[in-house]
Amino acid sequence: MHDLHTALSLQKKIESIGRMTQMTQDEIITNTKTVMQGLEALKNEHNSILHGIDGTTGSQPSSLQSEQNAVEEKSTLVQKSLEMIELGLGEAQVMMALASHLQMVEAEKQKLRTQVRRLCQENAWLRDELANTQQKLQASEQAVAQLEEDKRHLEFMASIKKYDQDIQNDESTTDKMDKPKQDDPVVDLFPDEENDDRTNMSPTPQSHFAQQVNAGYEIPARLRTLHNLVIQYASQGRYEVAVPLCKQALEDLEKTSGHDHPDVATMLNILALVYRDQNKYKEAANLLNDALAIREKTLGENHPAVAATLNNLAVLYGKRGKYKEAEPLCKRALEIREKVLGKDHPDVAKQLNNLALLCQNQ
Repeated sequence: MHDLHTALSLQKKIESIGRMTQMTQDEIITNTKTVMQGLEALKNEHNSILHGIDGTTGSQPSSLQSEQNAVEEKSTLVQKSLEMIELGLGEAQVMMALASHLQMVEAEKQKLRTQVRRLCQENAWLRDELANTQQKLQASEQAVAQLEEDKRHLEFMASIKKYDQDIQNDESTTDKMDKPKQDDPVVDLFPDEENDDRTNMSPTPQSHFAQQVNAGYEIPARLRTLHNLVIQYASQGRYEVAVPLCKQALEDLEKTSGHDHPDVATMLNILALVYRDQNKYKEAANLLNDALAIREKTLGENHPAVAATLNNLAVLYGKRGKYKEAEPLCKRALEIREKVLGKDHPDVAKQLNNLALLCQNQ
């Protein structure tokens, strides 16, 4: 502890000397070495003087007491001076050792500073890596969410496809059974007012429902299975199954193909007829008008599918007793079918029959 205190005091002394003389540490060390060389020379000179005095004292006779006392006094002074030189040399050596120690400490400090800078760089690099990893994780989570959504959609479509074969078999059987009664199914859409029980409607027969949906327009392959399934449930009066199926398919179509697509119009038409059988005339009318706008935009104003949608709107208005609103729709459907199919086509005859029923009811 005492040595440490001495070293600190010497360090402060060196620093104060350096501040006073404005000398660098290297200059101080150089000057200290020069002083040490001078002190060593002075020490050697004092030693030779001291040996000379000691030799003189031994050769002189004892009678010269006064001169001997003077020589002893000189020897004492030289001895004290030599001790001071020794002390100076010791302090100079301590200063040199302390300077060497300070150089080592400074070198260690520079090494530690270099390590700190390197650690700061590594820390910045690790932060960048962490940020990149977090971004990749977020992208992976989004991709997983999208894959789960696609999986649910595929499972839904697969659950529908398994009914395809059974539905086709049921539909063919139903068609065979209904053929004798199917001379003109559209006539049933405009019954006489006294026979029209609007408050207690029975489900539309499956074959009638199919003809109303795709009259003059072939159902796309990707919707045929769902179309058959909805028709089957609607003809059985199971609207709690038919409506969610339509809505889910409509949502999927709008996501994949956009709202303005003919397949979307087809699903709107199917859902509208299901609503009509439930006496939800307002919802059905909104869906049919939306389907009509899409078909006119994508297929053209004189397409058979436009005529089919116009006829379904006219049927809906006829069910509600709005014959004046239904008549122009029915006439326009007739014009389109005559223009596209020719006047001798069976669909033109059915449209004429519908128009006649409208006029009769008015």
